[in-house]
Amino acid sequence: MRVLALAILAIGAGAAVAPAQAQTYDPSYPVCLHVYGRISYYECRYTSLPQCNMSASGRSAQCVINPYYAYAGVPSAHRNKRYRSAY
Repeated sequence: MRVLALAILAIGAGAAVAPAQAQTYDPSYPVCLHVYGRISYYECRYTSLPQCNMSASGRSAQCVINPYYAYAGVPSAHRNKRYRSAY
């Protein structure tokens, strides 16, 4: 029983020592570069897909749309307004 408790404690301590993952998406940019390799990461510093594709050229990478882009869901005031004529 004591060996089992020590094994669980060792596994818990090992998991706590592992580096924490940071947020991968920057909400300021609409396009991200997903770089593949031993360490896979996202680089969200692009304003358009052609700009990102130039950076991804020749690398093991793919351009993706940022799902957390801050201005993606802001509706336009003119587009959603309904105007009624007087009855």
